[in-house]
Amino acid sequence: MKIFLDTANLESIKKFNDMGLLDGITTNPSLMSKEGGNPKDAMGEITKIIKGDVSLEVVSTDYSGMIEEGKRLREYGDNVVVKVPMTPDGLKACKTLSSQGIPVNVTLIFSANQALLAAKSGAKYVSPFIGRLDDVGQDGMKLISDIKKIFKNYEDSIDTQILVASVRHPVHVVDAAKIGADVVTLPPTVLDKMLLHPLTKIGLENFLADWEKLKAGNPDIKI
Repeated sequence: MKIFLDTANLESIKKFNDMGLLDGITTNPSLMSKEGGNPKDAMGEITKIIKGDVSLEVVSTDYSGMIEEGKRLREYGDNVVVKVPMTPDGLKACKTLSSQGIPVNVTLIFSANQALLAAKSGAKYVSPFIGRLDDVGQDGMKLISDIKKIFKNYEDSIDTQILVASVRHPVHVVDAAKIGADVVTLPPTVLDKMLLHPLTKIGLENFLADWEKLKAGNPDIKI
């Protein structure tokens, strides 16, 4: 399963990319606003740092505006995936952009029906928001399972990837991997939590303490 970072924060992107963990980035207007500054500068920098797909989102809600913005966003790099909303105009824009060789990520998906329609319109990615479904008492992970089952039934005609979004905690990541989702995009805070475990810290402290004991009797010893 590929791991994307859901952020526009350059420091976090560089941090995790240097670890070799990132396959791509997803952004949206809210994340851009959170970082402040000129979003054009941020988008240009992100597409240079990351070799994999970078989802940049349109802000227009009408078809012609999405097409215009989508083409401009694509100019930031060949790795740009244009993100459009799951609306009638969004699907129409997805069809047009995809037919012109511009990959599209259809976002704000909350049902299997929406995912199926987005795939039919030519989306490279569909982004179901599991955390937001959980927030309103629905089972976000069941949606991922349903979409996976549907897409698998039509492997010859659907090559759209399932991009699990609105991830709230590491358990979401494990569950998505068990189901077989193609991609999970997560905020830096969740990826940080995935790195840590108290037993890892305790184990390392014990190893280092034992090494110091060994050195006490052999001052010149080296690894």
